[in-house]
Amino acid sequence: MQNALRIGTLVGGGDALRVIPQIIGHGFESFSLTFWQTTGNTDLAETAARVRELAAEHDFVISSVGIFGNPLTGTGDNSDALASWERLIDHAHLFGTDMVSGFTGRLPGVSIDESIPKFAEVFGELSRRAAERGVRIAFENCSMDGSWQSGDWNIAHNPTAWEKMFNAVNADNLGLEWEPCHQMVQLIDPIPQLRKWTDKIFHVHGKDATIAWDIIKEYGIHGPQPYVWHRTPGFGDTNWTDVISILRQAGYTGTIDIEGWHDPVYRDELEMTGQVHALHYLKKCRGGSFVPNPA
Repeated sequence: MQNALRIGTLVGGGDALRVIPQIIGHGFESFSLTFWQTTGNTDLAETAARVRELAAEHDFVISSVGIFGNPLTGTGDNSDALASWERLIDHAHLFGTDMVSGFTGRLPGVSIDESIPKFAEVFGELSRRAAERGVRIAFENCSMDGSWQSGDWNIAHNPTAWEKMFNAVNADNLGLEWEPCHQMVQLIDPIPQLRKWTDKIFHVHGKDATIAWDIIKEYGIHGPQPYVWHRTPGFGDTNWTDVISILRQAGYTGTIDIEGWHDPVYRDELEMTGQVHALHYLKKCRGGSFVPNPA
């Protein structure tokens, strides 16, 4: 896999031992393991040991482990989110990865500016904990239907917010889990953004979008007609050859892991059809398989 820039997919952390053996034969080269709001009853050490056995057998890597909840509130369904961040930071090395990803969280119902102090308090401590263990933290750039003024999940969905976050916690091990889709739904062009932010991009999600400019021109973005759809790579508007070229020019050595389960067409019984198409498409965009030069 030398110089390959591996292409993989997301798998639920609690389902990894059931799902990975079923799909590894399709050619996935990496897996990002994700948990929703809590790591729950998952025995992380045991899961990591068994996943590492599978990885050694099938030559894949675990690119990251992630927790997607709101660690800034500590209430309700998010009561275990912060502790889950700590657990994954402590256990990441057992999975063979140095990266933990997820949402920043935010203070519900208030602006991003008002959430920054709490973010600095929580992730100032988490970044130190991670640095002591050689772990990087990557924030997904999903708005979760939030805006600058209000939201329930995440502040890391806008480049102005990124500047505020990284100024508030000036740590080399804090970065982004980036994908073009979440910027395109805001009508942000992802390519110039990617060029500007490559130094802070630690992990890439393989998710695209289709923007219906004809609908925008006729109805705008606040009318009854949908104007943008999340897409599996290969079915959306992004030139992934450009994305991969920009990443490689910047020295990116991570993975691109497909985030499925969002495409309005390739879903349900067509889910894996779409994901495997995306896998082959992204491999083609990176130039195919690594071919050594003549000696």
